[in-house]
Amino acid sequence: MSASQNDRRIDYVEFNVADLARARAFYEKAFGWKMTDYGPEYCAFTDGRLEGGFTTQGTPNPGGPLVILYADDLAATQAGIEAAGGRIVKPVFDFPGGRRFHFADPDGYELAVWSKA
Repeated sequence: MSASQNDRRIDYVEFNVADLARARAFYEKAFGWKMTDYGPEYCAFTDGRLEGGFTTQGTPNPGGPLVILYADDLAATQAGIEAAGGRIVKPVFDFPGGRRFHFADPDGYELAVWSKA
């Protein structure tokens, strides 16, 4: 099976926010982003090119958003990250639309990888 065009590429950016309604209102007004609500703790956005989300399920991180990569094969990608010296900081979990895990690179930056399967 050949890899998809999106395999192991940045696919999504997620911001932890303190107030979902406030974040939504700001980005809609400031940039015209389109929003899709997924309950009281999550709202997805698109700027017309990139997709992302706002969540209240974590601690706001003013230093930057969570960068999320896509992988065709989640288990193989996790194995590759660990073999390269990465550390899993949040094991694989299910969410509406797929599964994902979080890892820290050797400098401590946290990223995530998700897959539809």
